[in-house]
Amino acid sequence: MNAYLYLANGMVLTGQSVGAAGTTIGEVVFTTGMVGFQETLTDPSYYGQIITQTYPLIGNYGMNSQDYESDRVWCRGYIVREACAHPSNWRCETTLDQFLKDQNVIGIQGVDTRFLTRTIRESGVMNGAISTEIQPEDKAAVAELMEEIKAYTIVDAVKTTTCKEPRVYNPEGDIHVALLDLGCKENIVRCLVKRGCKVTVVPSFTTAEQLAELNPDGLMLSNGPGDPEENVEVIAELKKMLGTGIPAFGICMGHQVTALAAGASTVKMKYGHRGANQPVTDFATGRTFITSQNHGYAVKGDTLPAEMGKMSAINANDHTCEGVDYTAWNCFTVQFHPEANGGPKDTEFLFDRFIDRIKAAKKGEC
Repeated sequence: MNAYLYLANGMVLTGQSVGAAGTTIGEVVFTTGMVGFQETLTDPSYYGQIITQTYPLIGNYGMNSQDYESDRVWCRGYIVREACAHPSNWRCETTLDQFLKDQNVIGIQGVDTRFLTRTIRESGVMNGAISTEIQPEDKAAVAELMEEIKAYTIVDAVKTTTCKEPRVYNPEGDIHVALLDLGCKENIVRCLVKRGCKVTVVPSFTTAEQLAELNPDGLMLSNGPGDPEENVEVIAELKKMLGTGIPAFGICMGHQVTALAAGASTVKMKYGHRGANQPVTDFATGRTFITSQNHGYAVKGDTLPAEMGKMSAINANDHTCEGVDYTAWNCFTVQFHPEANGGPKDTEFLFDRFIDRIKAAKKGEC
């Protein structure tokens, strides 16, 4: 069955259907990861977006029931050059095509993803639609679809992807970490549990008073989708939470909302950072780490008030802010994903740094 990719700039690309049939609209973005396609599909940070995989063969090791980063797929659509029909891996349980069908995700293959990526890099992310129903020859239907594409916006992303009630992992753990779910990847929980933590995942709408009732030893701020400035209530409560002196560690969206709480500002990037090969230079050591990233907004480092903290890392490609060490709060944040699977594990030590801060605070050393 043919499928068509309609872009907001009027471009139409023809391919073949993969996954579910129908029509879907979203923000078209690209990611450069060669592996980790199941983790990408189930990452809540892709809420509202149509994902383009730049690597030409996707699904070659299949899909399984173990590598989910959340309980479902959150993206609006999927674009690949070739969806592997005959995966080969001992953990494989199903194909990419069947996985997308089971998740009711509309996809397209046979598209020149190199051309599409260059288009996005030059013009910036843009809205688009994948359809197996609307033919390019049907001018009236296409015109109506284009109006819907141009009107599409991503709203209430964190509110939609956050959990609805608290849940506890490893209740016997000797360090209690509250994880504020802004659209959390499950591997953040796994990284904390692996280090002996009891983890209480709480919804994004949790108040400072409700957090205090849990009496956690530390606060983890997760990744998540959408415009960070949209989360006005979260930012207001976060100021109160961090004002108590609780040790805190923020990732991605957690990094962005913390900066906003400190008085900095954020900006939407032209095409964002999405992939497993982003170089980040750490100021303290001078080392450059290879990191996994997925974000379309960045903290404007020069807007961070000096009395609140300072930038700790930058992206080696475009010099955007990749980390902040706070002096006003017992907190540090990073824009990248130290928990990433599949992806590089160069920076997983940051979880150890977080645990060390918690232990020091419990001893009254900070």
